[in-house]
Amino acid sequence: MQRALSKRLEANKLAFERLTEAEPVLIDIRRAGEVVPGFSANMILTSGAPTPWPDYTGGQREGIIGGALFEDLAKDRDEAIAKLDAGEIKVGACHDYGCIGSLAGIYSASMPVFVVENRASGGVAYCNIYEGKNPRRLNYGVYDEGVRERLLFVQNEVVPVIADALRDNGPIPLKPIIRRALGMGDELHSRNSAASLLFMRELVPSFLSLAASGDGRVSRAVEAMTEDHYFFLRLSMAAAKATADAARDIEASSVLTAMAFNCRGFAIRVSGLGDTWFRGPHAHVEAKLFEGHTEDEISWMGGESPIAETVGLGGFAQACAPTLQDYQGGSYETMLQRNTELYAITVGEHPTYLIPPLGFRGSPTGIDIFKVLEIGTLPVLDIGIAGRDGGQIGAGVVRPPLECFEAAAEAYRRRYSDDA
Repeated sequence: MQRALSKRLEANKLAFERLTEAEPVLIDIRRAGEVVPGFSANMILTSGAPTPWPDYTGGQREGIIGGALFEDLAKDRDEAIAKLDAGEIKVGACHDYGCIGSLAGIYSASMPVFVVENRASGGVAYCNIYEGKNPRRLNYGVYDEGVRERLLFVQNEVVPVIADALRDNGPIPLKPIIRRALGMGDELHSRNSAASLLFMRELVPSFLSLAASGDGRVSRAVEAMTEDHYFFLRLSMAAAKATADAARDIEASSVLTAMAFNCRGFAIRVSGLGDTWFRGPHAHVEAKLFEGHTEDEISWMGGESPIAETVGLGGFAQACAPTLQDYQGGSYETMLQRNTELYAITVGEHPTYLIPPLGFRGSPTGIDIFKVLEIGTLPVLDIGIAGRDGGQIGAGVVRPPLECFEAAAEAYRRRYSDDA
């Protein structure tokens, strides 16, 4: 028993080192079909543990159909469903392709993606681009002419300007931006205001050069990047995915490497258990809903943004962002308490991601499934809330179901030792 425990602790130490020593860098913006390995023209990617097409329901199902229509894989909704039923349009899971999905997480081949490389490990992750502040978005299960126009605006007006500026500027390290943003009121999941501005600052000289050359798209691109506080979230997610993947497949490690929703429930991955998803029911949510909405409208349609919490951000740095109490409810005192209790279920404190309100302690990093079970404290995740009719209807805090951790621990013991 002691030998098994010692092996697990050493493995978790290595996982923690890989999580904290990662160096995510934005290196490119390209169309998904050009750069994501294995991405075919007739494929739609969506969030969460892989699920057969017939089992997708609600907003996540509608998002997949919308992605197929946006990509012109079908002439109308009925044809899209028929082709999905026949397997002519394929559905894949974002994580299986190195991607990370916000809410329904819809990717199609023509959509641009951020390309983020972990310079410490060489791994690469991808995340598609923020659609904008309108609560009716494809990743929230809505597809109509307004959503299509916004996607095309981002694809044809915003992304080319950022891509030109990035080529002029060169690769942008994301870890320093995240570190500074934590000290400026962000937690890098539900609040990214400072990070979005810090990222734009990196590109300002190139934007000025483009504007001086007569590129009229620059002002529209800047407005899209700064109209609300979510633009950097997709960069934060790509950085977190590239970081978390570096901690995968460490023999005997019990550290989480992913947490994700789909319309059917919640699931986690564990470093020492490979690509297996351990599934459970939907998470418990404490939500603050936008005016005019009620709790019976809350719908689950996917989401992989808890990759932020997997690497010590989001709910694990919640104390950095006191303004979240106005957005997602609760009190700052509760946020401090939640953040503090998470140290007990993690391997250590992040040496770079510091939390000023907690005396500049490093954020709790490296969620250990056995500590979660022994202590009984579940991770805290900051998320947006989707409605049954599509669109965002609020924000809140969720805790994953205990069943995921119990299933993972059982599989771990079977694989490594009954005494582990």
